[in-house]
Amino acid sequence: MKKIFAIILCKILHFMGKLTGRGSSLPGKAALGICRDILGRIELPDRIIAVTGSNGKTSTVEMIAAVLKGRGIKVVWNQEGANQIEGIVTLALSHASLGGRVKGDVFLIEVDERYAAKIFKYLCPTQLVVTNLCRDQLTRNRHPEKVYENILSAVRPQTELMLNADDPLSSCLARGRGKVKWFGVEKCSVSADHPTGAYHDGAYCPVCKGPMEYDYVNYNHIGSYRCPRCGHARPRPDYLGASVDLENGYLTTGSGVRIRLSLRSIYHGYNALTAWAVCCNAGIPGEAAASILSCHRLKNGRVQPFTLGSHRGMLLTSKHENSIAYDTNLHYIASSERDCVVLIIVDAVSRKYFTCETSWLWDIDFDQLNQLHVKKIILSGRYCKDLAECFSFTDLHNWSVQPDICRAVAGIGTRGSEDVYAVTCFSDRDKLLAQVERH
Repeated sequence: MKKIFAIILCKILHFMGKLTGRGSSLPGKAALGICRDILGRIELPDRIIAVTGSNGKTSTVEMIAAVLKGRGIKVVWNQEGANQIEGIVTLALSHASLGGRVKGDVFLIEVDERYAAKIFKYLCPTQLVVTNLCRDQLTRNRHPEKVYENILSAVRPQTELMLNADDPLSSCLARGRGKVKWFGVEKCSVSADHPTGAYHDGAYCPVCKGPMEYDYVNYNHIGSYRCPRCGHARPRPDYLGASVDLENGYLTTGSGVRIRLSLRSIYHGYNALTAWAVCCNAGIPGEAAASILSCHRLKNGRVQPFTLGSHRGMLLTSKHENSIAYDTNLHYIASSERDCVVLIIVDAVSRKYFTCETSWLWDIDFDQLNQLHVKKIILSGRYCKDLAECFSFTDLHNWSVQPDICRAVAGIGTRGSEDVYAVTCFSDRDKLLAQVERH
């Protein structure tokens, strides 16, 4: 009886939430209050694909869903992005019959890496995808190795792992396991000879703590690595990004399949390769998966084109408390060729919990914006002075501070016609989008 009551309450609250544009987690929270083990009491589809990691979860899940749906497969997935246990419960129960059967061919979920153990206690993924593990929300997550331990404790023996071969930390999840598939990207035009970024989490082997050596890195510490002491090294990928042409926006796989990238970023290239690998592993022909991915444009708001006066603009959502997310978006701006203005907004550090801790700003390589085509940089939001302090230690001189976001946006709109790049997080993006014309 508790199960039925929990399902009915969740459905009612989910319906009411959709009317108000909210309610991705609250219905699940209410259902858990009635039946704590509700996820273990319902019947899920035979195939359960879970995606976790520090970066790229939401975009990767959206692309996987697009391919599966494009092939006529009924997918139940958390497109709202609610990836903690309350959100997963809302997703499952809102698609369940009163008897508790979730109607679908595939249950596809984005999972918060800290909640993996709590979620997988009640459901067992047939496949767990780990995009990467890096510094992310240190106030909440502490060190990446702590996140690794959380995921490791959650993995069931019967679950097949799909891991980033280019990540020295998450690749350790394969130790002692036989059911593992790998994806990775070869050296390309944006690769460096050694890890980049203000810090170097890849300096030491996560297995033996010996010095790590690299043949190349594609971003930060993600690339081809090896430890001379214990032999921990990049495994050979089953699904390979053989070449990446960011100038023309293509990734070519090891089997010769070409995927058009909607965002010309190595970061997005990894997400697209991961989605392609998951779909191929699910039995979808590589060419068919690539065709759908090549036509898909992300709808999760991570990248949002807009118009501001005479300016053509693009919002690049950068996860706060995560310098890699910022660095990859700044690299995208730096590699563009058209004259542009860059607006960086930090008005709320997190939308999930309160913190005013901004030390992560010092891990961002703002000097990437030292390009001739970057004509002006405007720092805005509550923490603009923290940003300004960081910028005072760079070689950049074309920056200014405007604390008021509305005035900063209005000031850009009344002058010039350069491209505009706005860099901020989900907490702050609507403060920009409310003042521009979205595309």
